[in-house]
Order: sequence, then C-alpha cells, then structure tokens
Amino acid sequence: MIRDTSAQDRPISAAASPERGRLRWWLAAAALLGLGVYAVGSWFGSAGAVSSERLRFATVQRGDLVRDVMVNGRVVAANSPTLFASYSGTVSLRVAAGEAVDEGQVLAVIDSPELNSQFDQESSRLQQLDVEVERQKILAAKQKLLAQRTADEQALALTAARREAERSERAYERGALSEVDWLRYQDAVESAEILSRHAQADAELEARSVDFDLRTRQQALEQQRLLVAELGRRVEQLRVRAPVDGVIGTLAVADRAAVMANTPLLTVVDLSHLEIEAEVPESYADELAIGMPVELRVAGAHSAGTISAISPEVVGSQVLARIRFAEAAPAGLRQNQRVTGRILFERREAVLTVARGPFLDAEGGRFAYRVVEDSAERVPIRIGATSIDAVEIVEGLQAGDRIVISGTDQFASSDRITLTP
Repeated sequence: MIRDTSAQDRPISAAASPERGRLRWWLAAAALLGLGVYAVGSWFGSAGAVSSERLRFATVQRGDLVRDVMVNGRVVAANSPTLFASYSGTVSLRVAAGEAVDEGQVLAVIDSPELNSQFDQESSRLQQLDVEVERQKILAAKQKLLAQRTADEQALALTAARREAERSERAYERGALSEVDWLRYQDAVESAEILSRHAQADAELEARSVDFDLRTRQQALEQQRLLVAELGRRVEQLRVRAPVDGVIGTLAVADRAAVMANTPLLTVVDLSHLEIEAEVPESYADELAIGMPVELRVAGAHSAGTISAISPEVVGSQVLARIRFAEAAPAGLRQNQRVTGRILFERREAVLTVARGPFLDAEGGRFAYRVVEDSAERVPIRIGATSIDAVEIVEGLQAGDRIVISGTDQFASSDRITLTP
C-alpha cells in the first residue's frame, strides 16, 4: 500500500506583498546613491589620489635661518716657495721628494766654473788694489814730507835774510856799510819772503794732490770690494738652501742635470701654514667676501675658518676661495687632503622656515601643497632666503602648517589632491 506524501510536505510563508518588495528596492538604491554622491563629490573636489607613503612632509616652524652653501675643497700649503737656479751650471741634488728639511739646509748645489773663475779673478784684483792703496799712502806721506821740508827750508832762509838785513841796517846807520850794500840785504829779505810764501803754498797744494790721488785709489778699491761681495753672494746662491722648515714637494730637475739661469729646481712645502682651497659655485660669487666665517669638516672633526682670498676669475663655473683656519690647523693634515666646508653668508632670526625639498624646483618656489585633513591643497607662497636644508617662508603659510616637500611632481599642478594611506 502506498503511503501518502504527507511526510514530504512542509509549510511555506505566504508570498511577500508587492509593497514590501518595493521598499527593499528603494533602500538599496538609496544606499548606492549615497555612495555615488560621496564618490562623485570627492572626485569633483580632487584631481586624484596619491598614497602618503610616496610623499615626504615637513612642518612650518619659526626659528633662526642660516643662509649658507656647502663647498668642497682640498688642503694646500699657504707657503710653498719654488726655488730657482740663480746661474747656469750643473745641479747636484742633496735631497729627495718627500724628505723633511730645516730652514737653511742645503738642498742642491750648482757647479758653475765660469762664475767661480770670475770670483777668483776679481778677488785677486781686490788684493792687488788693496796693496796699491797702501803703497799710495806711503808715497803720499813722502811727498807731503818733501813739500813741507822745502817750505821749512825757505822759512829758515827768510829768517836768516831778515837777521842779515838787521845787521846791515845797524852797520849802515853807523856808516860802516854803504847804502848799496844795505839795499842789497833788503832785497834779499823780500826775495826770501817770496820764496817762503810760494814754498808753503806748494806744500799745501802737494798735500791736496796726494790726498786726491789716494782717495781715487781708495774708491777704486771700494768699488772692487763691492764687486767681489756681489760675486760672493752669487757664488753662495749656487748652494740652494731651504727658506723654511718643511718637506720637499716636487723635484723639477734630475740630479746632475745641466740647467740655465732661472730654471725651477724644486718646491718646499711649509706644512706649518696650511689653508683650504675651496670651489664655490659661480652663482654665489657675488656674495663672497673676505672674512666670511666658514665651518670646516676635516677628517671627521669640525674646525672654524674664515675666507682669506677670492680668485678674480671663474674657471669651470667655479670660483676658488682660500680659507684660513681661525685657530691652529688640526693635526695630521696632508696636502691635497679632501675637505668639506659650509660658508655662512647670513643669519636670520625668528623667521618662518621649512625643510628644503624638491617642491621648490617643482613649483618654482611660488606654490606649496598644504595638508588639510586627508587632502593637500595648492596654495601660493613667497620664499625668502634659502640654506642647505631650510627655506624661509615670507607669505602663504603659518607656523604649524604641514606641507608636502617631496613627491609633488605627481600632483600635476592640481589645486587639490586626495591623500590615501
């Protein structure tokens, strides 16, 4: 006997009414419409969305701004004289490159037979003139004595003539002597006076003459002495000596080489006076000035310095500046050692600053993207001074504003960008 289908039967709910179905449809449509409105509003207010992880942000804050520029340089010797050959000859080197030397030490010797021979000849001539001057002194003394003796003899003859004239006058007064004889004695006195006067004048002239001859020979001797001294100085210069304490930098000639006058021989580097030769970009050339402070980083340590000289020309878009250490140079420096420096142009206090970033180049420094909740809006700004790691904000932003400093090239100059996590 076949059972009935009662076991398979199950109760079912009554069919939904048309009104309830329409209500559910309207609720779903409203939800979808809300999502669409939100999406459309977002897209109409923003040109796109960018992940925050691909951006870099910075906060505007008030503080001091130091306008500066980073430069690279190398250690150079402030005093590195190059020594030259003073005369032609064969050079013999007494030192090697890199050797430490003391001031006054002989570094090289130039063998110049011509100069040495000239010095010997003039020295011999000096000795000869010296002997001639001594001989002239003796001759001058003898000539003076002869002239003075003649003057003395004439003076003595005048005295004798006057004595005879006195005796003749007494005899003539007594009538023991004729008038003719008396007059002859008077004439003899006058003749003796003339001879004595001329003899004395001749003695004075002879003394002046021999003095003049002696002075002439002495001047010739002095001239020869100066010539020999000059030759001796040049002979001494054949021994090339170190002008300062230091080390031998470079050797410009080989040992036993024949050189001409004024040929560079070697360079002495004075390591006690070191400076920094830095390359400054041409764009900062007009702002450089002697005496500007510089922060140096040498071998991991910081040192202070000042600009001591500025090159008058631009080479390879760079201007060379010499930097002198404010205090003693750090120990262990070597010539041509690489150094980094920071030239401080200006310090501005209590100004709005923000970290420097690519946004300056992307927007030309005229716009920035300020973060507002979950979006970034493009706002006009005006910048002032810039430093290595910061830039001054003159207008457009306030302290505490957060801006995008890197990655703005993705924004395509849009007015508003949505930021996503």
